[in-house]
Amino acid sequence: MFLFLTVVQAIVAAALVGVILMQRSEGGGLGVGGSPSGMLSARGAADFLTRSTKWLAVAFVVLSIALAAVAVETTGSDAIESTLDRTVAPAAPADPLGPATTGEGTPAGDDPLADVAE
Repeated sequence: MFLFLTVVQAIVAAALVGVILMQRSEGGGLGVGGSPSGMLSARGAADFLTRSTKWLAVAFVVLSIALAAVAVETTGSDAIESTLDRTVAPAAPADPLGPATTGEGTPAGDDPLADVAE
């Protein structure tokens, strides 16, 4: 359900961007010529794009609210937790001057680079 609503939200968002970009800044619509009283006239296109923008914006907001509700429902927690879980014991501090953990007890004769330094 969440994935389906997310895909629909993306399609509505892309359509909203496309419809907004098709409008002229003066509100003249597509500026398509033709009959002055038809649907494809400049005024008819502007009215159509304005109505489309309004309904796509409404659909976008409704889908956003629905996605938020589905996201809260799927998390399963109604309360917001503002504290951290502090039950974990801290790690023991390392002794910087203590014995090394690697290479202890290795004889000096096993050094592969010993003959290179000579």
